Amino acid sequence: MPNRFIVRDSKKLLASDIKNTINNFEEYTEILGDAERNVIKIVNLNDKKYTIKSFKIPNIINQIAYRFFRKSKAERSFMYANKLLDLGIKTPFPIAYETQTTPFLFKKSYYVSELVACDLTYRELTTDFSIPDHEDILRAFTRFTYELHKNGVNFLDHSPGNTLIKRTDNGYEFYLVDLNRMEFGEMDFETRIKNFARLTIHESMIKVMSNEYAKCTGEQESDIFRLMWKYTQEFQNRYHGKRKLKRKIFFWKKKYRE
Repeated sequence: MPNRFIVRDSKKLLASDIKNTINNFEEYTEILGDAERNVIKIVNLNDKKYTIKSFKIPNIINQIAYRFFRKSKAERSFMYANKLLDLGIKTPFPIAYETQTTPFLFKKSYYVSELVACDLTYRELTTDFSIPDHEDILRAFTRFTYELHKNGVNFLDHSPGNTLIKRTDNGYEFYLVDLNRMEFGEMDFETRIKNFARLTIHESMIKVMSNEYAKCTGEQESDIFRLMWKYTQEFQNRYHGKRKLKRKIFFWKKKYRE
């Protein structure tokens, strides 16, 4: 598979400009987020803002896997964004992706989408309980997650930084980002509840979400809360266990000493 550069049909007139921004990615300075693993930059094209996500070059095993057997994260992001839009689920509008390879290895990939100017992300709900409409947003987010599940969308990276939130005159709009890990199909009860496990460490938020999810589904609130809290604690135990192990193995790296 040679290098691939795919632009959605409605944006073909921007193809050369998008290609140039990818080629000159390092020259752009406006960075979105912490850029710890992957780097997202904001660019202006024809007076409109877009984001370009540059995925980190994978390890050697995955370079082989992505070269010959698996779709890249950029391609999956593009595919899944289009599928979400077809289902009526919001995500920053997908524009293009590019993959760069050698004859035997996969190297860089880029995903381009329109920039969404949001008011906050779900993460702020986990750190700032003084937000005036905190509970209203949390309940609306829970209803949004129920709609994902009803549409057979299992967002495997359903975590605090991956939902953008916009306040509107009619309530709230939610946009999914970081889309490369998704599964589609009917979800049983436990799978649906487990999908909340990465969202918060706060029992008070779990209580609100389990109450609202019970209203959506008609299922027992006590069963939802019990499982939601159980899966949350299990995820936190695994997460901190992995962090502890990495601190021991990579003790010289600053990010694991903090």
